[in-house]
Amino acid sequence: MADRTPIENSTSESFSKIGLILRGAAMGVAEVIPGVSGGTIAFITGIYKALLDSIKAVDGQLIKHIFSLKLKQVWIQLNGAFLLWLIFGMVLGIGVGVFGISYLLVARPEILWALFFGLILASIPYMLSKLSNRNGSYILIFLVGAVIAYGITSLSPAEGSTSYLYVFIAGCIAISALVLPGISGSFILLLMGLYTVIIPTLRSFVSSPSLDQFILLSVFGLGCLMGLMVFSRLVSGAFERYPNITISLMSGFMLGSLNKIWPWRNPTIYLDKTTGLNQNIRPQALNSFDIHNENIKILQDINVGPSSYYADPQVVGVCVAFLLGILLVFLLTKADKP
Repeated sequence: MADRTPIENSTSESFSKIGLILRGAAMGVAEVIPGVSGGTIAFITGIYKALLDSIKAVDGQLIKHIFSLKLKQVWIQLNGAFLLWLIFGMVLGIGVGVFGISYLLVARPEILWALFFGLILASIPYMLSKLSNRNGSYILIFLVGAVIAYGITSLSPAEGSTSYLYVFIAGCIAISALVLPGISGSFILLLMGLYTVIIPTLRSFVSSPSLDQFILLSVFGLGCLMGLMVFSRLVSGAFERYPNITISLMSGFMLGSLNKIWPWRNPTIYLDKTTGLNQNIRPQALNSFDIHNENIKILQDINVGPSSYYADPQVVGVCVAFLLGILLVFLLTKADKP
């Protein structure tokens, strides 16, 4: 029997243009960070249902309207005012993420991870507060979701292919993060070996575009579009029929994904791109290990405490960033009631 209960009553009219741009920007930044989900941001800022409805609107009827040049009907069916400003914000956020966040991942990864660790951790009780029934079965589903996400985030990245079919499939799968709180699209790309392909290609295309880059990004974009159309319908159907089950499972996904954004992680296995061989890193060799070497790709790491971290743990900065992440959730959830 379906456990029906209203999830959100948000509409595009409920949000100002600035509010939608800021929400979109936060989602865009989140999508660039491996381990962080734009869907999480959408949920805690109260636009999740409206976003799903707009994505679901892409169907055969919409395509007919487009080819018939019935632009007013297209705008209405897509909830155009909502999508326009949200996508504008996401483009800005992705731009900040590709250039600014990528720099922080190299220069201050511990602080960046701590910020998002606090953000996601504080988001879990908010999501669970949406449950209309908190019986034992939902706790079990929550734990199952956590175990699944922990298992996924414990996998080692693969060496990806740049064939157009593989890139298309990766786009289909990675975009699921936009409609699944707790699942990171960037981490899915990392697992599939394409994070270090798509992000640098996007960065390079912005500064110095080429036809090859355009084709690769277009194929990836088409994959994302196909994935959105499929996943949005699946998730929306799950929310409408089984909202408590869906929220419990997604909250578990978020808890399990924390494994991948723990601030202090020591690399244990890396790929030497010059030889194509995987190499183990001995603990005693960590102090001299150059993690920023372009010929090195980290395949596996291990969570440790600050005292065992191979670099400066920056404990004060990590704690401040963690608390800031919690504060951001508080501020974002206030936006749930505009």
